Amino acid sequence: MEGQGNSETECMEIETTADSLDSSVVFHIVNDVLGFVLYMHQQIPSVLQDMSLEFDTFRTEYAELETALTTQNDAKASSLSRRKHIGRMRDAKKGIRRLEKLMNTISNLQTALKQVISEFPNIEGVVLVLGASPIRPRHVYELCFSHGKAAARGEVDFSKSRAADGLSRKAIRTLVSKGAGSGSYPGPSKLFLLVKAPSSFNLPLHFLPKRDFRFSKKIVPFRLRLKCKTQDKKTGALDRVCQTGNSISLTDSTSDNLICVGTQSRAWHPKHQLKNEKVCFLIIVYRSFS
Repeated sequence: MEGQGNSETECMEIETTADSLDSSVVFHIVNDVLGFVLYMHQQIPSVLQDMSLEFDTFRTEYAELETALTTQNDAKASSLSRRKHIGRMRDAKKGIRRLEKLMNTISNLQTALKQVISEFPNIEGVVLVLGASPIRPRHVYELCFSHGKAAARGEVDFSKSRAADGLSRKAIRTLVSKGAGSGSYPGPSKLFLLVKAPSSFNLPLHFLPKRDFRFSKKIVPFRLRLKCKTQDKKTGALDRVCQTGNSISLTDSTSDNLICVGTQSRAWHPKHQLKNEKVCFLIIVYRSFS
């Protein structure tokens, strides 16, 4: 188990020359690290970007084949070519069915993350917990964001910029250099997404408040802090989050923060069937392909 036996771990830092971390950068860093965690811990068979591209390719191919079939001149089309055409459509549809539950779950997660970032662009931290439950995780990844210049609320362009791509790659390289993903568990697991947000934040469709989050002392989380070169002086709270041992406690009277837990997901099964028809409340769940 990663980091077992220690009670403290260093907080890895990545510094950017920008005056602030904009909302799009934060979203893509979290999204890419999440995909890295799922892949390195054998919950998905290939990197998330490749799976998304494969899924989009299947959908595009199926739509084109379906259109071609409906516009095809029956008089000119031979029986053999028509069977080949239908066979290609069948293969494309199988590919869509194989991936669609996972990709829909990923899409729901991305929508939830975009909403919380749009509502509160200066989020200070995100925690990814992989395991049976948040209090008994196998692996924990903490991402701390020191935004520098405060960002204003408003409509956000979430397209991936060169800066976002560069910071995401640097974050993943840093995690790999510290051994992230080396102690993987081959069986299916659950992924919990926790976001540090103010108590005024309210998105019941995707999140539910949780004022205290603690996990086993045997688990040492991977902590990664992303900060701007030009910093505001008020960074004490973020430093305390990165230096805390094995808990994230926001229950003190001087804080108006809370932990929001990602919700609205179903268990995913590799044979395209739901293992449990009940909605998995308070968790975002992925099932291994193996």
